[in-house]
Amino acid sequence: MDLVIVRHGPAADRDPSRWPDDQLRPLTPDGIRSTRRAAKGLASLHLTVDKIITSPAARAYATAAIFREVLGVKAELESWAELEPDGPPGPILERLQRLSRRRAIVLVGHEPTLGELLGLSVTGDSVPIARFSKAGAAQVSFPEEPRPGAAEIDWVLTRKQLERLG
Repeated sequence: MDLVIVRHGPAADRDPSRWPDDQLRPLTPDGIRSTRRAAKGLASLHLTVDKIITSPAARAYATAAIFREVLGVKAELESWAELEPDGPPGPILERLQRLSRRRAIVLVGHEPTLGELLGLSVTGDSVPIARFSKAGAAQVSFPEEPRPGAAEIDWVLTRKQLERLG
């Protein structure tokens, strides 16, 4: 399995008076534009993506929708509660293990969970080995099934690096 891990794009500042439920906090207009440029940079890597799985939070879902459009992914977005903010990375990896065949998947979520997922995938421990910038991404490859410590890092790119690629 090839797994591309993407942090949501730049979102509005936390403001409980505007978004009492932080899950509803959206991307900013500039965040939408820079996320689209980052997605174009990812597209320039000529990845074949089978599926995009996202956190249900509005900012992550909007990021996933931009990546889906730019990458030309035909499959509908899939939302997993395991990708909600501040969740542990173990359940994400466990759910990935249940996917039936070798795939290229994009996961869209939040820090610090994504950094911990990267660490769990590569080292076997839920320790962040990289910090994802907003709309930044990393790719790991699992030679067999996704399990702790079984992945190799292919690349890690910030949003600005992705934008330059596009």
